Amino acid sequence: MIFNKAFTKYAFALAAVFSLTAANAVYSQGFLKASGRLITDAKGNKVILRGMGLGGWMLQEGYMFRVSNIGQQYKIQARIAEVAGDEYANRFYEKWLANHTRKIDIDSMAAWGFNSIRLPMHYALYTLPVEKEPVAGQNTWLEKGFALTDSLLQWCKANHMYLILDLHAAPGGQGNDLAISDRDPDKPSLWESAANQQKMIALWKKLAQRYANEPYIGGYDIINEPNWGFEKADDKRGTEETKNAPLRQLMVDITKAIREVDKNHIIIIEGNGFGNNYRGIFPLWDQNMVLSFHKYGNFNNQGTIQNFLDMSEQHNVPLWMGESGENSNTWFTEAIQMAESHNIGWSWWQEKKIGINNPLEIKLTPAYQKLVDYWSGKGAKPSQSDAIAALDELLNNVKLENTIYHKDVTDAMFRQVRTSATAPFKKHDIGSNTTINAVDYDLGRQRFAYMDNDTASYHYTPGVNTIGNRGYAYRNDGVDIRADNNGYHIFNIEDGEWLEYTVNVKTKGMYAVKLVVSSDTAVNGRVALSVINQKPVTGGTVAIPSNSTKGWQTTTLQPLLLSKGKVVLRLYVQEGGFNLKSIQLIKNK
Repeated sequence: MIFNKAFTKYAFALAAVFSLTAANAVYSQGFLKASGRLITDAKGNKVILRGMGLGGWMLQEGYMFRVSNIGQQYKIQARIAEVAGDEYANRFYEKWLANHTRKIDIDSMAAWGFNSIRLPMHYALYTLPVEKEPVAGQNTWLEKGFALTDSLLQWCKANHMYLILDLHAAPGGQGNDLAISDRDPDKPSLWESAANQQKMIALWKKLAQRYANEPYIGGYDIINEPNWGFEKADDKRGTEETKNAPLRQLMVDITKAIREVDKNHIIIIEGNGFGNNYRGIFPLWDQNMVLSFHKYGNFNNQGTIQNFLDMSEQHNVPLWMGESGENSNTWFTEAIQMAESHNIGWSWWQEKKIGINNPLEIKLTPAYQKLVDYWSGKGAKPSQSDAIAALDELLNNVKLENTIYHKDVTDAMFRQVRTSATAPFKKHDIGSNTTINAVDYDLGRQRFAYMDNDTASYHYTPGVNTIGNRGYAYRNDGVDIRADNNGYHIFNIEDGEWLEYTVNVKTKGMYAVKLVVSSDTAVNGRVALSVINQKPVTGGTVAIPSNSTKGWQTTTLQPLLLSKGKVVLRLYVQEGGFNLKSIQLIKNK
């Protein structure tokens, strides 16, 4: 693989995942097939799809860019036009498509360990909306979407990765969650318009004709997350439906159209209720099908997927966890371990957005924040020139080389799934006077690299109100981190929590230990620092007094004897209630 200059910033990730990537690589052995309860290649070898979705590229959802209050993409575009003009808004979306996903993105994901990509497609990039067709009932094909897909396929092929096509925004929109399909509720939905359904069928046939002989197309995910009440109009999420007859019929019709031109590719189906309500969908109607389910914000035990396992066994069909993520690293590791233990492949929702719980974080600039504040009613309207400057910054920051790479996320999705071993987050060479930022504790699983009392979000589990990183900054573990005027620090520290740091000591000797701490409460904290990988040595405990009015202060622990070479330090919190900025090690003369 040849990397351009921009990619060198991310080359450090290659060493850590090289052997894993080689083990996970999918070198295409012909078309993927549904073989009993497994997905296999043409030679019958089991294939576990480890994928990433390209959410936000062809289809924006407001929450990804801190504009949840706006919602659908067409509304976001209208708000851009309102502050920057129609011409700029059109130009913005052309540049967005060019900048968001490029070859460097696919190269990077292959290097991190992914072997497949899920493309959330917006139908309007491939064909005109029904109401804009010059001749009613006919389809005008747009080259833009097909050209983007062709380029993406070539990048995937170059990296021996499968590309799964997912119709995320169907003609008219497939549900009551408006943002996920860019649906305009003032126009007929997919389910209220025969013309929209016929356009959707025709689009899938057109795609199948184009890619019928492409083995690196992994499959056709024919409809994303339908959420509609067919029997009960007030069943907005489609979770209570018992028959789902219109959904089944549409998927049958789409499959028939695909099979007229393409006998090769897997057909991936989703139930109602955001993909998971399969009541009324069986029996299956094709021999080469996969059931997709989506999993967010619930526990990672077998009981949460047992109904899908039962369906797989009863109907002898493979499962695919086609969309997941939006949680902490601990949740990621557990969900992937569970899925793969049942031979279930997976695809996480998005490579990048504003936020930490994805591999790449789009930077939130002050100028863009001002624009967001205006759109949310919290600030003044910017001038046209200021709005354009802020949006141009966003277009630049969405490029991979300008994002923040969260190696803790990819480490949790690959290395931590297979081992409980820890690894340094950053290289810490201990000389005569060395400061370790507290937030740079080791990479690894909860209870191995760190211990935090709240490590994941279970927002779909009634009565469970955990969050994970309460500061939503720097890292995606359970450790609570927030930004300050000079970097980051750990806060909300509770009794019994601990952090581990692997360091390289250059010279054996006694080292003074100092902590930079502060407190927001009247509670006194208490900590101890220990060496745990050699003969256990503890530098004693020290009280951290309440100093809420004093800001950051230095607290000194007892000196530690450190041997030369690799040393693993553990900072144990006996009593919390304070904030931690850094650990300083000073060699005694």
